[in-house]
Amino acid sequence: MDNLPLEARALINELEGHLLVEATRAEGRAEAVRFTRALAWLTDTQREEVEAHYQENYLALSRRSWERTAQRGRDLRNEYEERYRSLRRRLCAGLLLGTALVLAAAVMMSVPNG
Repeated sequence: MDNLPLEARALINELEGHLLVEATRAEGRAEAVRFTRALAWLTDTQREEVEAHYQENYLALSRRSWERTAQRGRDLRNEYEERYRSLRRRLCAGLLLGTALVLAAAVMMSVPNG
């Protein structure tokens, strides 16, 4: 799926986002109904207001959670990329040093003693 053109990937990401939001809205509605069911003393209008408010809060909480998760993912990616660059620099430095030592040893062995 990662071999898709950029436009197709963007479209798929957008669709997944919409589906996730709609699923969360449905969960929020279900939770709101479950919550207000226990409040039998509410009038129908009050029940609708409480459910609407509950749904809004549920979606806002979910969004904040997604944003924190996405930020953590970006932070981890940056940390891993920096670690990879550091390891790559160390490996290149080690290879250069090793090559220099082997070359120096070869030159020393090829020079006649005398």
